Order: sequence, then C-alpha cells, then structure tokens
Amino acid sequence: MDSTGGSTGAPIDFSKLSETDKREMEQFIMNETQKARIQSSIHSLTDLCFKKCITSRISAGALDRSEEACTQNCVDRYMDANFAILKKLESMRM
Repeated sequence: MDSTGGSTGAPIDFSKLSETDKREMEQFIMNETQKARIQSSIHSLTDLCFKKCITSRISAGALDRSEEACTQNCVDRYMDANFAILKKLESMRM
C-alpha cells in the first residue's frame, strides 16, 4: 500500500527507512510470521482432531459425549507433544 492507502505494486525500498523504522518493520514481520505459525498449528490441530474424533454427522450442532471426550483428549495430547518438542529444542540451544 502507498501512503494514501492504495496498493502501488512497487516493492518497498528498505534502504530509505530510518533505523527505527527498520527495527519496527523487522519486529512487525517477526510478529506476523509468528501469528502465521500459530494459525498453521491451530489448523493442523483442528484437522487432525476432527478427522480422528468426529465420526457422526453434526446435524444437531453439537458433539456427542464420546466425540467431545475424544476431541479434548486429542487437543491435550497435541499440546503435550508440542510442549515436549519445544522443551527439547530449547534444551538443545543451551
């Protein structure tokens, strides 16, 4: 987008930015990248647990008892696995 809010299609010349603006842009890009990773992880979790646990048609707009328990367990195990991986990666960095 240009300064008027429209899209020019031209690439941004980062060399013309001040050091403060460059740092802010780097932080913004890191934040957006992290958000994209989180969204991807949530998508994977949703897809995995839905395929594993939802066995009936959801015509009533609610999960049955077994599907609800399976989904909760699936989410818990997914989070446990991700936490264990992050913990291991963190220990390898030290």
